[in-house]
Amino acid sequence: MNPTTTALRDLALLPGDPGYDAAATPWNLAVRQRPAAVAVPRTIDEVVDLVRAATGLGLRIAPQSTGHGAAAVAGLDDAVLLRLHELTGVTVDPIARRARVIGGTLWRDVLAATAPHGLTALHGSAGDVAVAGYLLGGGLSFYGRERGLASSAVRAIDLVTADGSLVRASAEEHPDLFWAVRGGGGSFGVVVAIELDLLPLADVVAGMLLWDIERAPEVLSAWRDWTATLPESVTTSVRLMRFPPLPELPPFLSGRSLVVIDGAVLEDDDRAAELLAPLRALAPELDTFGRIPTAALLDVHMDPPGPTPAVSDHALLTHLPQEAVDALLAVAGPGVQTPLMFAELRHLGGALARPQDTALSHLAGAYALFAVSPAPTQELAALGETVTTGVVAALRPWAAETSFLNFADRVIDPATAFDATAWQRLQHIRDTYDPARTWVAAHAVGQ
Repeated sequence: MNPTTTALRDLALLPGDPGYDAAATPWNLAVRQRPAAVAVPRTIDEVVDLVRAATGLGLRIAPQSTGHGAAAVAGLDDAVLLRLHELTGVTVDPIARRARVIGGTLWRDVLAATAPHGLTALHGSAGDVAVAGYLLGGGLSFYGRERGLASSAVRAIDLVTADGSLVRASAEEHPDLFWAVRGGGGSFGVVVAIELDLLPLADVVAGMLLWDIERAPEVLSAWRDWTATLPESVTTSVRLMRFPPLPELPPFLSGRSLVVIDGAVLEDDDRAAELLAPLRALAPELDTFGRIPTAALLDVHMDPPGPTPAVSDHALLTHLPQEAVDALLAVAGPGVQTPLMFAELRHLGGALARPQDTALSHLAGAYALFAVSPAPTQELAALGETVTTGVVAALRPWAAETSFLNFADRVIDPATAFDATAWQRLQHIRDTYDPARTWVAAHAVGQ
């Protein structure tokens, strides 16, 4: 046993150790991770000790809370995988409307803590996504068109830097680092705590409308026309979804192909009903839109309830003419034989398009396209790669030149997510805080 292995054995699980494979398995089960070691810290002090020990052994470090974006990590052969799922906790200050979120905490736990105070956050569509990774990528919420990217709500971030220092980044302390971590990704340290502003919302009008996929041409065209005139208070998505015939699924989903519109409307009940009327006029088979507790918004989008093997692709669309709708229907609509789990269009614009002083200042697109295919085997993963990239290719004529890293669950050029000035600034900040390139991150800056 070499000295490095001997030193690691006191700190982490090594290949062959009981529990190593389970600890190294990410949320995306299509990805196999084989790091040099896996460590599971339970305190911030343990994170500091692990960073210092790993760098002292000449190893790189890959922080990971859940592994939703594990497919975008280039390699872990020379790295310690730092799993943060045991480093969690939420403290809410209801007077200041602010929460302090520890390490690898999931959004569902944040909302469970904020809901009793009539507060919520700019969370994503899934409760089992970790707060840190979501905010490091910018964060797209169903409140986004009115409130902007979720990273705009961050007021401070505590992280352990490559030299093992515990640093607080805010507008007053390490402001350059604070700018970088709000949308610039995980190339700057291990995030161990985040302070973020909360929204004074106890409930919201939200839900979904559902039709058989045969109605997709009519529904997609109507949704496109509807989104063209909406106020910023409405953020929705439309998806072409295919469900396997599984007994655990409700009958209205099991074995069916559907078109679904879902989202949230930040209006009173009467105004929300007025805004939703054009869609309801299409006589959906199921209509769940109504006023619900804000924590229940996590269930509206029907994201997979647990770890899932999948491949995906995405694009930001500058506009959505009828020709683009027709192109999407041709590859994912009724009558198409495809293994796609879903092809989604999410309405952007509004506050999401207004620049802010963060690394990811805004989303340069009117709609986000996201295609996902199941990948339980290597053969189906290869097929999924073909069909998801095919969906994106079909809409390439209307795509922006930029990417959105929260939706990029594959290795891409991360520079495409930023303008040239922001990308240059991000590289300079990484040179300052991590000149030895200690961090292994999805979409790393200046690898």
